[in-house]
Amino acid sequence: MNEERIKNAIRVILEEIGEDPDREGLRDTPDRVYRMYKEIFSGIGSDPQDVLTAVFHEQHKELVIVKDIRFYSVCEHHMVPFFGKAHVGYLPDGKIIGLSKIARLVDIVSKRLQLQERMTQMIADAMNQRLEPKGVIVMLEAEHLCMSMRGIKRPGSTTVTIATRGIFDTDENMRKRFFELIK
Repeated sequence: MNEERIKNAIRVILEEIGEDPDREGLRDTPDRVYRMYKEIFSGIGSDPQDVLTAVFHEQHKELVIVKDIRFYSVCEHHMVPFFGKAHVGYLPDGKIIGLSKIARLVDIVSKRLQLQERMTQMIADAMNQRLEPKGVIVMLEAEHLCMSMRGIKRPGSTTVTIATRGIFDTDENMRKRFFELIK
């Protein structure tokens, strides 16, 4: 990121919406926005699989789920936040992963301009490629501020997206089991 270009762009935006970027409350805003962008877009250019370290050989044969993983992302259409919870499950086939790595995966995928649908797919694909499990299922539930505070103005509405791989594509009982366990 080019710090000066971002700060200058924020000054221009402030001026164009009718604000004075030199007034007391806004004087440091371009710098604060730059530092915020560095943080909330830190996943850009990162390979999601890179955080999926700590893989162990284990003959666990039952469903593994990490649920209610909080995430915050930014919609690429309006550049406003969307936020919610991710639920990630997989059926191991000889390999398991450190549980915190699943939360890190959600985090790195969310820290970029994003679409919820793409984010769901990226998490499922990374888990599937790194672990080669019998199956992966990912469900995201999120509120999009582009729907809550502008446009249709429906605060509290939730968007749900699901991605399945392997056995979760074909076995209705496995999908049902996942949904029962995350509720």
